[in-house]
Amino acid sequence: MTTADQHEAVEDSPVGWVASHIRRYVQTDGADGGTFHGVPSLLLTTRGRRTGTLRRTALMYGRDGDNHLLVASNGGADKHPAWYLNLSADPTVEIQVDAERFAARARTATAEERVRLWPVMTKVFPTYARYQKGTEREIPLVIVERTSAKPQGSRAR
Repeated sequence: MTTADQHEAVEDSPVGWVASHIRRYVQTDGADGGTFHGVPSLLLTTRGRRTGTLRRTALMYGRDGDNHLLVASNGGADKHPAWYLNLSADPTVEIQVDAERFAARARTATAEERVRLWPVMTKVFPTYARYQKGTEREIPLVIVERTSAKPQGSRAR
């Protein structure tokens, strides 16, 4: 999936408030929607594992160098979110951070990486720690690595 796939239809999250957040984000290049409860947010597009349809959601994120970090918390539910299942089946994704869109590859953090990066994400959004305590599943931490060249002069956050 690349930004060249823009001609392909994308289905936004079926959750009403998330779909509204995505619309505002897209219409304003992240000026409205670039944060959620004071936490930076991005748009993640994955390919549906069963349908092949492009699916877009809005997620809070953290950073580790040039990589973006996502937490597949699903609000602390006992099941993984659909976006995580999709990128597990096809790790080629697209990210939009503010006005910048780029191709990336997503992967679940290794056990060693998770030990180092989980505190980064619980600092970004402390509720993640409560979510983890409230479920038996280990909530996946996802590392998103850019695969397309960074445009000259780009200032991605």
